[in-house]
Amino acid sequence: MIDSGDTAWIMMSTALVLLMTPGLAFFYGGLVRGKNAAATIMQGFVMLGVAGVAWVLWGYSLAFGPDQLGLIGNLEWFGLRNVGMEPGPYSDTIPHLTFMSFQMMFAVITPALILGAFAERAKFSTYLVFTVVWMTVVYAPMAHWVWGAGWIGTELGALDFAGGTVVHINAGAAAVAAAIFYGKRKGVGRETVPHDVTMVVLGTALLWFGWFGFNAGSALAADGSAANAFVTTNTAAAMGALTWMFLSWKYTGKPSIVGTATGAVIGLVAITPAAGYIGEWPALDGYANAFPALIIGAVASIAGFYAVRWRHKFGLDDTLDVAAVHGVGGIVGALLTGVFAVSAIAGVQGLIEGSFDLLWRQLLAVLVAIAWSLTMTSGILWVLNKYMGLRVDEDAELAGLDRSEHEEPAYQFDEPGMGSYSGGVSTVVTGPAPIVGGATSIRPDD
Repeated sequence: MIDSGDTAWIMMSTALVLLMTPGLAFFYGGLVRGKNAAATIMQGFVMLGVAGVAWVLWGYSLAFGPDQLGLIGNLEWFGLRNVGMEPGPYSDTIPHLTFMSFQMMFAVITPALILGAFAERAKFSTYLVFTVVWMTVVYAPMAHWVWGAGWIGTELGALDFAGGTVVHINAGAAAVAAAIFYGKRKGVGRETVPHDVTMVVLGTALLWFGWFGFNAGSALAADGSAANAFVTTNTAAAMGALTWMFLSWKYTGKPSIVGTATGAVIGLVAITPAAGYIGEWPALDGYANAFPALIIGAVASIAGFYAVRWRHKFGLDDTLDVAAVHGVGGIVGALLTGVFAVSAIAGVQGLIEGSFDLLWRQLLAVLVAIAWSLTMTSGILWVLNKYMGLRVDEDAELAGLDRSEHEEPAYQFDEPGMGSYSGGVSTVVTGPAPIVGGATSIRPDD
């Protein structure tokens, strides 16, 4: 029977998770150089259209449709055929359409995460094709294995409350493949200075806000499990932010604003697989408390901080550290789920209750997710590079993707000599810059 409270909460959670994609776009847009800000925001924002259409046509059916050998759903629900207003099959208290919509937002944001690995050099047309293919052949099978009656969730018995493997490890491994195939940017050293720190913080705030729907909504009910996930989500994010802030303070002598925002994000990433399975500490007589979430947020932030500091040793230009934040954060969270999950909540014992079995299953799921995404993403990128090309040409890259790919720079100026892009050559703007969208900006375009 449909429950109005559960339905209202999941519909609200769906809207919260939708907001995370433009939040991510602002987060990434602030981290890149000014000449690529609008293009980066566009690459994130457009996923609401691209993945949103692909999901309702075939993505949902492949990910959650009737199971085929534990590997994939069939196309029985193509175009949302037989997906209606009645409850089930994944919840008895919300309409099937509501569940589909909620899962759609996960499918939207996951390919958007990957774009941070090849920001500032990707050809937009190839990017669109990549995201459709990736969601179809990488994301949909992984979602089915973990959440859609597939083998990881049923036979292996690994836990993933809201997307540690399906979303974050999947995207993090894909980011490694993307950094390899796209290669390094032109004219960029080891670091890229964010062009707009305020945009980074705004994006982080939107992500943090939306993540309550991401995690607490994954309870699929307005109940105690959702309340538990809500609290653990905020606790891990808060601890992650403070941990990164103090680490940056230690190494640079100043508390980094961008670092604090990044720490919050990695705390959110790490708590995602565990959010609904932790919260009670048996050593304290079973009273609900914050220690597991605090530990997960701190450990993930420390691991991510050093992954970012040492990433240059691997020679990869993962522009916005997708692998270090989402990949490492997802791995830490998935493994610590095997440590802190308690039977009173998760229905299975973690290491803290004396059983190593779940941790072993979590490790296997992590390795499978990495191998699957890295291998399949590499294959997709190899084909696309051969037949479409992955990168813009050097002139276009140096001019900036705002101008070369969209002819809509994020910031307009009256000053001459700021430069524009037309047909592969840089030109000089000698007249007043046009006003786009009714507003101008005073931030220089480097």
